[in-house]
Amino acid sequence: MVNLKINNIPVTVPEGTTILEAARIAHVEIPTLCYLKDVACVGSCRMCLVEATGARGLVAACVYPVTEGMEVQTNTPKCRKSRKTSLELLLSKHKKKCLSCERNHNCELQRLSAEYNADEDYFEGEPFDKPLDTSAPYVVRDQDKCINCNRCVAACQKQSVGAIGPIGRGYNVHVGSAFEMPLMESVCVGCGQCIVACPVGALKERTTVDDVWDAIANPEKKVVFFTAPSVRATLGEAFDMPVGTNVEGKMVAAIRRLGNVEVFNMDVTADLTIMEEATELLARIQNGGTMPMFTSCCPGWVKFVEQKYPEFIPNLSTCKSPQEMFGALLKTYYCEKNGIDPANLYVVSIIPCTAKKYECTRPEMGGEVDTALTTRELARMIKTAGIKFTELPDEEFDNPFATATGGGAIFGATGGVMEAALRVAAKALDGNFEIVDFPEVRGTSPIKEATYNVAGNTVRVAVASGLANAEEILESIKAGTRNYDFVEIMACPGGCVNGGGQPTLPDSIRNTANLKELRANALYKSDKDNTLRSSDKSPVVEVLYNEYFGAPNSHKAHEILHTHYTADKRI
Repeated sequence: MVNLKINNIPVTVPEGTTILEAARIAHVEIPTLCYLKDVACVGSCRMCLVEATGARGLVAACVYPVTEGMEVQTNTPKCRKSRKTSLELLLSKHKKKCLSCERNHNCELQRLSAEYNADEDYFEGEPFDKPLDTSAPYVVRDQDKCINCNRCVAACQKQSVGAIGPIGRGYNVHVGSAFEMPLMESVCVGCGQCIVACPVGALKERTTVDDVWDAIANPEKKVVFFTAPSVRATLGEAFDMPVGTNVEGKMVAAIRRLGNVEVFNMDVTADLTIMEEATELLARIQNGGTMPMFTSCCPGWVKFVEQKYPEFIPNLSTCKSPQEMFGALLKTYYCEKNGIDPANLYVVSIIPCTAKKYECTRPEMGGEVDTALTTRELARMIKTAGIKFTELPDEEFDNPFATATGGGAIFGATGGVMEAALRVAAKALDGNFEIVDFPEVRGTSPIKEATYNVAGNTVRVAVASGLANAEEILESIKAGTRNYDFVEIMACPGGCVNGGGQPTLPDSIRNTANLKELRANALYKSDKDNTLRSSDKSPVVEVLYNEYFGAPNSHKAHEILHTHYTADKRI
């Protein structure tokens, strides 16, 4: 342990702790721009400079380790002047279109500039004339707003994708894809982790909010929304509610007030996915199919396989994701039941992920989902409509797609798909199996492994979140050092609760709170409170099979609920 003082406050911390980390214990906030917990720590923005005994000049608190007896001052005139100058230099290269920026009032550069009274015109920069990169259907890059903090680069590298990086040197350095190619032509998988890492408005989702407003206003269109499991655990953050607040009832009420729309629960098709996926897994185990089987719910992960590990495409489950299953279900069963022309049904998916926007455009999916909106886009629609979100009463989803099980709810957390599948598969192997909690696959650890013995069958499973951890799993399978029967992969660290379409929170929260755990806890509580825990107990799924599909993995189910994937040799 090391003893030091920060602003004359005694602090004791473990050896190796940085000044920035020690300051938090003393309840002192040191400003940062390039630093982001678990993502980036390079000390390049110079916003966290402090004075410390034993150091020559100012030091970067995010990378400078504490020493015994050190005395740190974080708020001296020298520190404040340095930070103000750094801000004014950054502002000279930043396109200051704050009023029309997606991040207005939620921008770290804007907040710090106000706090330090920085003059945005103190230094004159060059003209802002770099074109927007709108090549991808899920993200827009505005190079003129980039402040070269490289947090997006670090996030992409942490994902083992490397679609973007610094180009050039000195004053001319900028972030881009190799050979200045458009993002859609790069190896980007659309996970959106770069967006939530960006402290300014240089990266944002490619919005289709105006299309949705147009559809709602069109009397010839019937508009239906459905919401992904994790959105209820994060939407409240956009309205300053505590992280991990379950706002399912308010979310439904808010969407219903956007116009003449119906609101359905995507947990229903999470349950349907489990029925199809668990049945597929058992068939592969019993019939000698391609093993191990990988989940295919996450389009960022699927694209990663198609580009970098095409040899594993046969291992992917053929099941569509819950989003695409719902779209297919609405454009077939729902339209037939209600005498609706599918061309007049406008389907809106509310998702935590930017890769889902890409998934909607995949020809293999048939265009059943007309558009996907991120959690952030839904929040903006609610605010535009003047809806007082926190004052809304709780309301229920619309029938016939309202009731789902706890197995569907936990889809949004890493390990949730695995646990939901194990509940159904174990019961299929042993009709008397009653266990529904599988704690071994829960939690935010990057890789989790477990072995289960059911009715004489040994099932070896693994769960990984974050594509670097997925890569470790794939490489070990190729090397023969790991052997599994079933593997769940989610592209975003922590799963959908930490997706690239979730609310962008200030660094003061992101660098201190465990977002992944707090958000996931809301989903697990929803599961625990549900009287229906296993997807095979869903009354909606039972009706769907009795009235329409016949049985899991039937010919009709394969036609509507399954798909295929193709190698994309960009690497």
